[in-house]
Amino acid sequence: MVRTGGRSSLREEQRRLAAILAADVAGYSRLMAADESGTLGRLRRLRANVFEPKIARFHGRIVGSAGDSLLIEFGSAVNAVQCAIELQRELGGENAGLPENRRMAFRMGVNLGDVIVEDDTIYGDGVNIAARLEKLAEPGGVCIGRAIYDQVRGKLEYLYTDIGEQRVHNIAEPVRAYRVMSIDLSPTSSSVPSVKDALPLSNRPSIAVLPFTNMSGDPEQEYFSDGITEDIITDLSKVGALPVTARNTTFALKGKSMDVSEAARQLRVSHVLEGSVRKAGGRVRITAQLIDGTSGHHVWAERYDRDLDDIFALQDEIARAIVDALKIRLMPGEYAAIGKRTTGNVEAYQYYLMGRQHFLRLGRRNHLSARRLYQRALEIDPEYALARAGLALAEGMLLRSGDPSAKLVTLSAEAERALALDSTLAEAHVAHAMAQFQKEQIELAGAACRRAIALDPDLYEAHRTLGDVLRMERKFAEAAAAYEKAAEVDRNSYGAMCMLWDCRKTLGEEEEAHRLSGELLTRIEKAMQLYPDDGAAYSYGCYVLHNLGLDERALQWAERAITIDPEDYNSHYNVACFLAAIGAVEKAIDTLEHCVPQLGLQQVHWMAQDVDMNSLRDHPRYRALMERLEVSLAKAEGQSGSGIEGWPSGA
Repeated sequence: MVRTGGRSSLREEQRRLAAILAADVAGYSRLMAADESGTLGRLRRLRANVFEPKIARFHGRIVGSAGDSLLIEFGSAVNAVQCAIELQRELGGENAGLPENRRMAFRMGVNLGDVIVEDDTIYGDGVNIAARLEKLAEPGGVCIGRAIYDQVRGKLEYLYTDIGEQRVHNIAEPVRAYRVMSIDLSPTSSSVPSVKDALPLSNRPSIAVLPFTNMSGDPEQEYFSDGITEDIITDLSKVGALPVTARNTTFALKGKSMDVSEAARQLRVSHVLEGSVRKAGGRVRITAQLIDGTSGHHVWAERYDRDLDDIFALQDEIARAIVDALKIRLMPGEYAAIGKRTTGNVEAYQYYLMGRQHFLRLGRRNHLSARRLYQRALEIDPEYALARAGLALAEGMLLRSGDPSAKLVTLSAEAERALALDSTLAEAHVAHAMAQFQKEQIELAGAACRRAIALDPDLYEAHRTLGDVLRMERKFAEAAAAYEKAAEVDRNSYGAMCMLWDCRKTLGEEEEAHRLSGELLTRIEKAMQLYPDDGAAYSYGCYVLHNLGLDERALQWAERAITIDPEDYNSHYNVACFLAAIGAVEKAIDTLEHCVPQLGLQQVHWMAQDVDMNSLRDHPRYRALMERLEVSLAKAEGQSGSGIEGWPSGA
């Protein structure tokens, strides 16, 4: 499939994938018969004081309520289950001091499915199955469907009991159901582990640095607070005795309402660093506090008011203060390593941070912006190794998307210059790997990726590019492992997960591929919300929707992918894969004839092993296209651009 890197005018029906939590009171009729006004009053209080705050915390919304029943929609399977579990814990505490006949115990069911949206209400089998799962739950318990189980297994460490295929009312096919067994409803219960016990904290000092809050009053300054956070993570990662949670993992929590102790449990660290950044003119204020993840108590806190020119020294000071507070002894060389910077110019540093912010966003246009900003940083400081590596990576991503302005010679030269400036930069080795990959020097590309991973095991681009290398070598199982690691490193990115899904399909692992579909679609839809102009998300998503049987919506996404950015030729290729899958052969070949020449000679080899091309291989037009491309390969060997010689741009 996919190589990574229609709009309806009718309002009649909107669909989306959602996690649905259904809840109602066990024995509600009995409670009402015994004390109607008291039961209604208590139900209202529980909704206002327990349900609504908890639902808001996990980014859900109430979409239905009738009597004792609630229907809640979430954009994330993990959030839905975590919310259900925490609701049951709190409700268990509410019941603890009450006699048995006055306890209000809820059953809860959680399902992941396609829903029909109408105004503020949702309908469909996805909703109906959630309601049926709720009936299978014990009072005070949670029952989840197979799709939810597949999403939360390995992410939420609770105990799950498989209760098998269940025939439920008005649902044609049996529903696979699981009971969640780790909810400690009673403060004195010792029969099951509590939520707190489910995620033990580390016994030795370890730390997660949460994204610092931008207090500048200007959203455009977000790049600066994010950059400060990243640099503190990088500094602390140089201390061998201190495990540090990867940047992509902690940034997945950005914007979420979560207390520090809960964050520590989720991230399995002993301590959490949080803070804020206020930048105004030539001054910067940074507040930081180091918090014990078990007790929630402050271990260390400080506020710094400095000139912006002192930002590098300030970052060093914060990192060293944290190390001192954790009573960690630095090894020889670590003290100096914390203070190592690849530039001393604050203006160049700010341009680099802005470029980095765009690079981490998705889509060709953001990579164009990143390239421009990195170039500006290098105009100020030509010896800035990290900006040089960033420029090479941006060029590599633009080559991957088939951007007409991207040049292989530029990627190769900038990668070499970055390595010459600092051979310990993992990013420089990844850029070198991208260049070798484009040159079809697959062994050299793989070696460069592995060197990058040795230098920085948490670098997404290194694992992702290694996956591409292994896939080109037809080592699909090994490629899947590399893509899986990349998807784990960056839980917000969909690109590597899409390639993992593709490898599973290529290996014939259809059940595993189907399991991945829900999480992949969740990541894609989240990216669409964050970056509405990311055509790549729509191009990946249309194929996933097709595999879930949602072809009408998939066609709309395919049209959107092409119209958002007509020059993102990689997205066009993904759409061609989708069109081939639905049998729109002529349209698929039209799209291939348009995009493949711009993607370069490496794309021809990619297509040769892409199972999504199988339905086209015997078509005369496809064979003619491949023959023309293969003839052009020899001529293309000396090309510095991304296109194939002899083909007009946009052909």
